[in-house]
Amino acid sequence: MIDYISLSYWDLALGAIFILINGVISIAFRLGLAKKLFIVALRMVVQLSIVALLLKAIFAISSPWLTLLVALAMGLFAGREIYARQDKKLSGLWGYSIGAGSMMIAGILVTTIALTTQIQPDPWYKPQFALPLFGMILGNTMTGVSLALDNLTTTLNREQKAVEALLLLGKTRWQAMLPFVRGALRAGFMPIINAMAAMGIVSLPGMMTGQILSGVDPAEAVKYQILILLLIGGATGLGVIGATLASAYRLSDDRDRLRLDRLKTTK
Repeated sequence: MIDYISLSYWDLALGAIFILINGVISIAFRLGLAKKLFIVALRMVVQLSIVALLLKAIFAISSPWLTLLVALAMGLFAGREIYARQDKKLSGLWGYSIGAGSMMIAGILVTTIALTTQIQPDPWYKPQFALPLFGMILGNTMTGVSLALDNLTTTLNREQKAVEALLLLGKTRWQAMLPFVRGALRAGFMPIINAMAAMGIVSLPGMMTGQILSGVDPAEAVKYQILILLLIGGATGLGVIGATLASAYRLSDDRDRLRLDRLKTTK
């Protein structure tokens, strides 16, 4: 029997004391962060409370179409975050669709494979398993894709003359852009590489900690965490590679020209 410890609202209120302490420190040092701390903490509580109510209703219905609809909504919001985090971005629909599309394809593919072959809930689309798993994969893939795209567009814009010089020397667009594509891929892979390298030594991941606190055997919690990290790493890689290559393709043409006119700068 799992030894489950329920938290009261008073327990949460006690946890909020530390945010209040941070606010007092901000006021004392005139950091100007007290108001922002209060707002983000309140926003977090409201958002998570609403999510809890929505998930409770979704879990009760357990519809594959509703689960898919929620997953798509999560992907659309994540795509907006990718778009917003880029200083220089592709103009038009391309600016949103490349990042969001690559991330969602990778996330849905990896999540579906994990649910049908490894975790195997009954039914396989059961929202209690599908949505949290997809959310973890999506969030980490979003970070990798946004970093890769921002790195690619920023460095290509900065090194425009170097790329065009290589093109004038007879290099193809892929040969001229390869160093910058590699740099973007490294930037996109770095967060998940750092997370996996530090796991278990520097940090204990939230999902594993939550399972242990709820009474799950640590060995079982570790197995789930290893699986999640492997899935996140796979999805991040697929999303980063797809988004980077698609953006490089869009920022050049069949005549081996660099097309930075397809970029727009965030004001």
